[in-house]
Amino acid sequence: MSAFPDKAQVVIVGLGGIVGASVAHHLIERGWTDIVGIDKSGIPTDVGSTAHASDFCYTTSHDFLSTWTSLYSVDFFDKMGAYERVGGLEIARTGDDAWMEEIKRKVTSGKAFGTNVRLVSPSEIKEMFPLIEEDQVQGGLYDPDAGLVVPRSQALSGRLVDMGVDSGNLKSFANTPAQSLIVEDGKITGVKTHRGTIMADHVVVCAGLWGRLIANMVGEDLPVMPVDHPLTFFGPFNEFEGTGKDIGYPLLRDQGNSAYMRDTGDPKTTEGGQIEWGYYETTKPRMCHPRDLQSKEEARLSPSQRDLELEQVIEPLEKAMELTPILSELGYNETWSFNGLLQVSAAGGPSCGESQKVRGLWYCVAIWVKDGPGYGKLIADWMTDGRTEIDHAGIDYSRFYAHQMTEKYIEDRCYEAAQKIYFPAIHPREPYAGSRNIKRSPFYEREVELGGYFMELGGWERAHGYAANEHLLEKYGNKVPVRENEWDNRHFWRVSNAEQLALSEDCGIINLSHFYMFDVEGPDHVALMEWLCAAKIGGDNNIGKGIYTHFLDDEGNVRADLTIFRMEDRCRIVDGADAGPRDYHYVKRIAEDKGFDVTVTDVSEEYTTIGIWGPNARENLKRVVSDPAALDPENFPFAGIRNLEIAGKKVFALRLSYVGEQGWELHMKYEDGLAVWDALRAEGIMAVGVETYANSRRLEKSLRLQNADLLTQYNLYEADLARPKVKEADFRGKEKHLEYRARDKQPAMLCTLVMQENTDASGVERFPVGAMPVQDPVTGKTLVDELGRISYTTSVAYGPTIGKNIALAYLPQEYCEVGRKLQVEYFSESFPVEVAGVGYAPLYDPENAKPRS
Repeated sequence: MSAFPDKAQVVIVGLGGIVGASVAHHLIERGWTDIVGIDKSGIPTDVGSTAHASDFCYTTSHDFLSTWTSLYSVDFFDKMGAYERVGGLEIARTGDDAWMEEIKRKVTSGKAFGTNVRLVSPSEIKEMFPLIEEDQVQGGLYDPDAGLVVPRSQALSGRLVDMGVDSGNLKSFANTPAQSLIVEDGKITGVKTHRGTIMADHVVVCAGLWGRLIANMVGEDLPVMPVDHPLTFFGPFNEFEGTGKDIGYPLLRDQGNSAYMRDTGDPKTTEGGQIEWGYYETTKPRMCHPRDLQSKEEARLSPSQRDLELEQVIEPLEKAMELTPILSELGYNETWSFNGLLQVSAAGGPSCGESQKVRGLWYCVAIWVKDGPGYGKLIADWMTDGRTEIDHAGIDYSRFYAHQMTEKYIEDRCYEAAQKIYFPAIHPREPYAGSRNIKRSPFYEREVELGGYFMELGGWERAHGYAANEHLLEKYGNKVPVRENEWDNRHFWRVSNAEQLALSEDCGIINLSHFYMFDVEGPDHVALMEWLCAAKIGGDNNIGKGIYTHFLDDEGNVRADLTIFRMEDRCRIVDGADAGPRDYHYVKRIAEDKGFDVTVTDVSEEYTTIGIWGPNARENLKRVVSDPAALDPENFPFAGIRNLEIAGKKVFALRLSYVGEQGWELHMKYEDGLAVWDALRAEGIMAVGVETYANSRRLEKSLRLQNADLLTQYNLYEADLARPKVKEADFRGKEKHLEYRARDKQPAMLCTLVMQENTDASGVERFPVGAMPVQDPVTGKTLVDELGRISYTTSVAYGPTIGKNIALAYLPQEYCEVGRKLQVEYFSESFPVEVAGVGYAPLYDPENAKPRS
């Protein structure tokens, strides 16, 4: 063993697991040469989840990032000669039509995100997996790229570490827990261990189940929590004796029973000669706070393995025996069976990226084996380049609010997430039930009185529609179809579409309290924003304006989409609830890295916002402001910002629209919000749910949404949001931005699609939610552009004004033609769509329907 070092470029805490080993491997690939890895136990780990993981990999998922990391990891395992691509089945039982629909949805998602998954019949399932009772299944899917890491991910972790050590770029030290992290002036400077202190510029926490305890050392937490995962074994099963195989049949998922099973191959292999059956508890999952994990010396099995009693799983096991009777014929191997701890997330995904409090401290936790190498690459690229090749907003640790780091929140949300690991199917709009009502607008009680249908974003309760407006369905009911399919109608309120139509004839107010706002002030505040933004921020002419703009990354691709209020003494950034915290930390980091003299302050909860829009917005607003003439077009130009007074309260107004209709955003102190709301309502102005703003009218107007339509895989020209001229001042990504501008044509363009027919094979009209693959109707193949980017719908909603389902999707250049006939797939059924617009192309633009005034 090499001498214990006193310094390094980077220290990896938790080197012994598949994640830590993958991070080290990919950092070396990116040119890092002085890496030290430590682990609290052996290397490879003998206490972490990697030590007991089932090691199977499926590529199916309902989000692109998860699919990408799985596909990358499978390919990585394969190239390492450590993968058995035996395929994987997911089945729906006879009578379980709901789960069969979920399997169809999974196949659709698979086609959207680049997998080779397909539907299979009961006879095909029986042929591939003879242990199953054919009459117990109605169908399923087959993932030909699913398989098993062999001989174990634990062994592969050891190989990756050995390769790093042999290269001379990595030093590894087992049985060396991190005792504390050293932080100076907000930056990581080292790690203390019992062997000594290692000074370092970067520390990456890959400590799995113990990750929260490491974060606690610097006063942070991670919104993840370990949960028991019952793993049972039955045997002997000698079907593959003498083959030398680690697995013989395809993997089998029975997710309607929240379970899976696989054989363990030849009895002479390490774990061979058995059937493994695993289960995820759906009613009372057994959570374990990391501080309650036993030590290696205390644990009977391992700190990540706890005792299992058969009674814990007897009911689902009996159900499993109906499907695969061999489980009842083989003996139960009690000594092999256990509860294996794994991590679940309070936020729907891993926690990765740089610490919010400490520069140079990185997290990479809550990652399963099937995604380990993929996340190793993401972290290595992120640390090296400041970006990744695909959008990582969904897993960025910077995205979390302070309330999401409290123990109660983490416990509530992780418990709920643990119940849904395998079952039931999670709807794209599925709300959490626990830790709700954390943030309420000052007019929340008024919305309750109106019968608000609340969903949550960033902790804010947002009404998507109001029961008090359901009388509007008497007038607009013929334009607002009833969604007969329960899935399409779930978490949607029909009144929302009626509210939109009423707003377009008159006027409405929308609660926008969820906006995330932060101020940038100080001597360099304009210079900083000029460097970050693609739009021009500097110059006296911009004072008093609201500037819609974007942050780009070094590749000139879209990182953020926001509005900046240019004031005399500061810039106020107005951002979305889900993107705001990430952009806030990004601005602070850039200011620090480039030496700008600024102060960045989160003011989100100091202010609240009401949107007022519609053809009569000006007329109605004039009745409540102290100076009605201030609203006249010559006094209040589009994108202008002005101070108004309503009900004796100061209101900061921006003339801008995200719904197409003319109108204003009204910003005010939180404590003044109720008075302004009441004054507007007293004039008879209707409250409209945020559904109109966030989805239906937005798509009718062809407006883009960050983290959905705007992604770091694409540039501003492809999104058709680039300005006619490129500003003279330098800004991040400008060189690449100019390069893209010089192209004759972009490789892809964000296009508007309209569904031409939405009736399915059973005669039911469908109203899609979620991502759908965009396909060539002749070949049935999902479209892929010249850069390998696959086409899927990034947003979709029904537009009641035009009476059609509308979607946005990036299409390869050769398909970017108005009138081009394509198809989308929804629940494994094809529907015809037509390209209605290439780039920004409103389907209904009320401001062009009549002169803007």
